[in-house]
Amino acid sequence: MAKESNAVYRVTEVIGTSANSWEDAARSAVKVASKSLRDLRIAEITKLDVKIEDGKVVQFRARLALSFKYDA
Repeated sequence: MAKESNAVYRVTEVIGTSANSWEDAARSAVKVASKSLRDLRIAEITKLDVKIEDGKVVQFRARLALSFKYDA
């Protein structure tokens, strides 16, 4: 049977957080999202920011656009 060449994907936005780095924040977002979204394909980081308290960075935040394939 030939593999279907047409596919439909959805993009959803998630925000991951970490006390250590943006990389950890992105990994956290993908890990948690993968528990409820199947067949994740691409994660595009769309924004990076930090939370500041008392003049110190206390949290790294990574906003990701995640794409996943719809089941046919």
